[in-house]
Amino acid sequence: MLVDVRGETCPYPQQKAMEAMERLPDGEELIVLVDHSPAIEMIRMVANRMDFAMDVEPTGSGEWRIRLRRRALGEVRV
Repeated sequence: MLVDVRGETCPYPQQKAMEAMERLPDGEELIVLVDHSPAIEMIRMVANRMDFAMDVEPTGSGEWRIRLRRRALGEVRV
């Protein structure tokens, strides 16, 4: 599933990512594209609260790709 929130500022990237995480089928990965750096930490807070693993990858020119997936049972947070 892909959520593109480039061009949007907080709180909208966080809200849209959270809504997508709630709908995400088991075993699927959520990709969130952002260009507002504060959104990364806001999404991380929601991901931790909802027990999602999160990886952030810079894609150049002030944009990031955030990968989110539900943690497997017993998977340790890092």
